[in-house]
Amino acid sequence: MSHARNHALGRYGERVAAEHLVSLGMTIVATNWTSRYGEIDLVARDGGTLVVCEVKTRTGSAFGGPLEAVTPTKAARLRRLAAHWLEVHDVEPESLRIDVVGVQVPRRGAARVERIAGVA
Repeated sequence: MSHARNHALGRYGERVAAEHLVSLGMTIVATNWTSRYGEIDLVARDGGTLVVCEVKTRTGSAFGGPLEAVTPTKAARLRRLAAHWLEVHDVEPESLRIDVVGVQVPRRGAARVERIAGVA
């Protein structure tokens, strides 16, 4: 898959994931927040909880499902990014949670979304 197509697929998955989180009653606070430490795909509020969300989008399962892509190393990086986001934005939420949203995009039909709350 070309870089441009891969990038477009990732952005599509992030839009689908954001719509899914909103459908669950969350409010999107930021998208594609970038710092020198990396990028957070989505930041949302779920009541008093701030949710840092990693989105993984796949068109097939040859490399595993989208949720399998979040390794312990990736989870640790997300924790560091979340702490940095809180520092930069001077925010002290009631709690912080890291979620992963997997978006599976089939050749035909609607995307399938699954979420794991509190991965790290």
